[in-house]
Amino acid sequence: MKLHELSATKTKKQKRVGRGPSSGKGKTAGRGAKGQKKRGKVQLGFEGGQLPLYQRLPQRRGLGNIRKTKSISLTTAQLNKFTTNVPINKKYLFESGLLAKSARGTRIKVVFNGKLDKKLNVALPVSKKAKAAIEKAGGKVTNENPA
Repeated sequence: MKLHELSATKTKKQKRVGRGPSSGKGKTAGRGAKGQKKRGKVQLGFEGGQLPLYQRLPQRRGLGNIRKTKSISLTTAQLNKFTTNVPINKKYLFESGLLAKSARGTRIKVVFNGKLDKKLNVALPVSKKAKAAIEKAGGKVTNENPA
C-alpha cells in the first residue's frame, strides 16, 4: 500500500471564528462578553486576586488511597455445613464455595451464632464464645490469634 492509494478519511471543517455575525461564531468569537478572560491569557486557577482554592485548602501530603482490609464473620451455624475431621481453613472455604474468589484479601473470623452439632477442626481466628462452642461439640481450634 502506498500513500496515494489510501482512501480519504472524513474530516470536519474547522469553524472560522470572528468572521461576521452570520457565521455562527462572529463578533465575540465564542468568548462571551467583556473582561480579562476574553482579552488575554489568564493563569489556570486564577480567581481575580482572591487566594486560589488550591492555596486555601490545607496540605494533605501522603493521604491517598489507603487500601482497607475487609473482614468477614463466619458463624458457628454456618460451620454445620462442613464434614467432620476436615481442617477448616481459608483455603478450604474458597474451595467449598462459601467464600467468593473476590474475597481473597479479607480477614475471616469465626463468631458464635447458632448451635454447632459437628466435631470440627477449625484453623481460623475464633472468638471466645465460638471457641467454647467448638470445643463443647468435640472439635478443636488450632489458630487462636484474633483477626
